[in-house]
Amino acid sequence: MESQPRRHVSSAYVAMLAVAMVVGAGIFKSPALVADAAGTPTWLFAAWIIGGLVTLIGALCYAELATTFPHPGGDYHFLRLAFGENWAFLFAWARFTVINSGSIALLGYVLGDYLNVVLPLGEVGAPLYAALSVIAMTAFNLRGAGPKNDAADYGMTSLEVVGLLVMVTAAVSLIVMGVPAAEPFGAVDLAAPPATFGFALVYALLAFGGWSEVATLSAEVRDPKRGMVRALVSAVALITTLYIAVNWAFWYALGIDGLAASATPAADLINKAFGQWAAIITALAIAFAVITSINATIVVGARTTYACAHDWPALRSIGRWDDRRQIPAAAIWAQGAISLALVIFGAFYEGFATLVDYTAPVYWLFLAMSGIAVMVMRARAPDAERPFKTPLYPILPLIFVASSLAMLASALSYVTSETGAGALVSVGVLASGVIALLATRRASANPSSAQQ
Repeated sequence: MESQPRRHVSSAYVAMLAVAMVVGAGIFKSPALVADAAGTPTWLFAAWIIGGLVTLIGALCYAELATTFPHPGGDYHFLRLAFGENWAFLFAWARFTVINSGSIALLGYVLGDYLNVVLPLGEVGAPLYAALSVIAMTAFNLRGAGPKNDAADYGMTSLEVVGLLVMVTAAVSLIVMGVPAAEPFGAVDLAAPPATFGFALVYALLAFGGWSEVATLSAEVRDPKRGMVRALVSAVALITTLYIAVNWAFWYALGIDGLAASATPAADLINKAFGQWAAIITALAIAFAVITSINATIVVGARTTYACAHDWPALRSIGRWDDRRQIPAAAIWAQGAISLALVIFGAFYEGFATLVDYTAPVYWLFLAMSGIAVMVMRARAPDAERPFKTPLYPILPLIFVASSLAMLASALSYVTSETGAGALVSVGVLASGVIALLATRRASANPSSAQQ
């Protein structure tokens, strides 16, 4: 009998993984952009609160899909049911070649840049450290799943959360030392948000990205009815609370103008509170966040690759589940290879900036389609058992789809205006997915290619 995932993970583990996916290096960069676009403390915090609410709405939509149609493919399975195998394959291809592998590679470069400052190796330092991080974290995830190994994941995520709490502690230390806030929290006309407030929401929502990918664990969570709901809602609540607290800390120490002008708000805050220890503390906080995000991205990304490969005979070698280790080992190897190739690409073509540019449009396109899938499946499978239903249907799914499409438009506008090539690269990747789909379909139809 062919090995399949079994229900062995807790809701707490899924929630932890969602936190690990979302809370990455972005929270150390995006607050300055949000502050610049928000203009006042009131609208700064409003942007983060609204970002959390929109993310919560999305989590409720995903909770319905994940509990009604649990599957290790997550979005891949939802899109396959709603729109057919072609769109599902394209999504899996995009996640395999861009969204997850690209995220792993660019996070490797973020870590590499910091390590190259601590232990300089010249121009080859950043790509070398990035490559080593991809190799090390891929090997780390090949160790298998289970209570003992899960403890390491909890430990890394805890360090990531501690890194954010250090920022809050720094602001509290300023209060204890009698240092007043950089600016007073004055009254603001709530009826008149700045014209750029939409951009503030865009930047805030970018920092919330990644939570949806834990839907790949829907077939492994122990409680099939409420497990995913508890995990998603609790994770979003914790992330939103942390983000608001960190932004309060940045605002207290730097003020809205100082935060908007800061390229490194975390370092500036720590330097103001702790002086000479700023560089070390900031580097450690960011390193914890990056390593944890790489780990979580590897975990969820490989499951989509496994699920898609499992459906196509020509990809059977990748679509195997390791029953002993309870992981899609072959898919983890394949994802690691693509991520490493993108790191090498980045060494010659400034891949970090390019990957950031072309990853965003693809991500938001398929997130919007998953939101639409909630409504499609309500109509297509009205009698399916739904342990959890999205509240206020169809209002909340429509809000989620609209916000995702707005993010898609903003991402396309940004990469087109800033680089001129980002959107074209995204289209090129999806086009190559069409070619891969046709080749896979032809190979799968040939009995000799489907042999094990």
